[in-house]
Amino acid sequence: MNFTLKKYFKWSLLSALCGLLSGIAIYAFLSALDWATKFRVANSYVIWALPIAGLAIGYAYLYWGKEANRGTNLILDEIHEPKNTLPLRMAPLILLSTVVTHLFGGSAGREGTAVQMGSSLSDQLSRFFHVTKEERKILLVAGASAGFSAAIGAPLAGIVFGMEVIHIGRLRFFAWFECLIASFVAYYTTVLLGVHHTLFPKLDLIDFNLKNFFFVFIAGIIFGLTANFSSRLTHFIENTLAKFIKHPPLKPFLAGILLALLFYFEGSYRYTGLGLDIIQESLTTNLDFTDAIYKTFFTSLTVGSGFKGGEFIPLVYIGSTFGNALAIILPISFKLLASLGFVAVFAGASNTPIACAVLAIELFGFSIAPYALIACLMSYYFSGHNGIYKNQKFITKKHHELLNRFKIS
Repeated sequence: MNFTLKKYFKWSLLSALCGLLSGIAIYAFLSALDWATKFRVANSYVIWALPIAGLAIGYAYLYWGKEANRGTNLILDEIHEPKNTLPLRMAPLILLSTVVTHLFGGSAGREGTAVQMGSSLSDQLSRFFHVTKEERKILLVAGASAGFSAAIGAPLAGIVFGMEVIHIGRLRFFAWFECLIASFVAYYTTVLLGVHHTLFPKLDLIDFNLKNFFFVFIAGIIFGLTANFSSRLTHFIENTLAKFIKHPPLKPFLAGILLALLFYFEGSYRYTGLGLDIIQESLTTNLDFTDAIYKTFFTSLTVGSGFKGGEFIPLVYIGSTFGNALAIILPISFKLLASLGFVAVFAGASNTPIACAVLAIELFGFSIAPYALIACLMSYYFSGHNGIYKNQKFITKKHHELLNRFKIS
C-alpha cells in the first residue's frame, strides 16, 4: 500500500470515527433535549426555577469548565493555532447545561452545543492516534461539520459549515474529504439510532422574475442588519453584565429572575426554549413583527448572561418570523421570505453564507437556490464584523470583498 492510499485509509477511519462519536453524542443530546422540552411545555411553572438553573450552570463552569467556557471560540482558536487538546469534559458539560437551560425555559439553541460536542470528542482521537498539529485542525473541523450535520439533519450544509466558519471571507477546502465522511456518518448514525429530524415544507413553485430578485436582494440586506443587531445586543448584554457583576454565576442567576418574570407576564411562552413550532408556523401562516422582536431580546438576554445552547435555532426563529412579517412591506410571498430569513439571518450572524445557502436547498428544495444564495450573501455582506463567533479570523473586510466582486474601484 503506497503512502497516498495509507493516508486516505487513515483519514477515512479517523473521519468515520469522528462522525460516529458525534452521531452517538448528538443522539443522546437530542433525546434529552426532546424530553426537557416536552416536560417544560407540560409544566410551565418550571420557569420559576430558571434562576437556580442559571446559578448551577454558572458554578459548574466556574469550577469545572475552565477553558471550556469559551465554547466555539476555543475551538476556533485551536484550529487557528493548535496548542492543547480540547478538554473531554467540554462535551458532557455543554450537553447537560444546554438541557438544563431548555428544561427551565431559557431561549437558546442547540447547534452551538452540537458543534462543541463534535469537535471536542473528535479531538480526543488525537490522544490515541499519532497526528500532527496541522492534522489536529482537520479533526476539529471535521468534528464541527459532524456536529452541525447531526443536529440539523443537513449533511451537505454540515460539510461546508465546518470549513467556512474558520475564516471570514474564505472557504477553505483543506478538510473537504474528512468533513464529507464525518458529516454523513454523523447524520446517518443519528437516523439509525432513531432521531427524527425536523422537516420543513418544500417550496416547489417559485416565480423567478426581476422584481422578485430585486426584492430578495433588499430582503437580504435587511436580514444582514437584523443579524448585526442581534449579535450586537447579545455582546452588549454580555459586556454590561461582566462590567457590573464580577462573580460569574450571578449573571445567569439574575438574568434568570428577569427572564422568568418576563415569560410569566408575557404569558404565551412562545419565546421559551427552541420554538420549533413557531418556526413551522412562520412557514405556513402570516405573522407580524412581534415574534421576531421578542425572540431577539429573550435570546440575547439568555445567551449573553451565560446560559448555554448556542444561537442557531433562535436566529432561525428570528429570521423566519421576521421574513414572514416582511411580506407586509415587500411584495413577495411570505413563505418565500420566511424560508429565506430562516437561513439568511444565521448566514449573516455566523459569516457562513455558502453553508446556509446549501442548507436552504437541503431543507426547502433546489428551486430556492438562486434566491437563497442572493439573500445569504447580502446578509453576510451587510451584517458587519460583529458576528456570534468572536474568534473568526478576517481574510478581508466585507465591504472590500463586495466591491471586488462587483469590480467597483
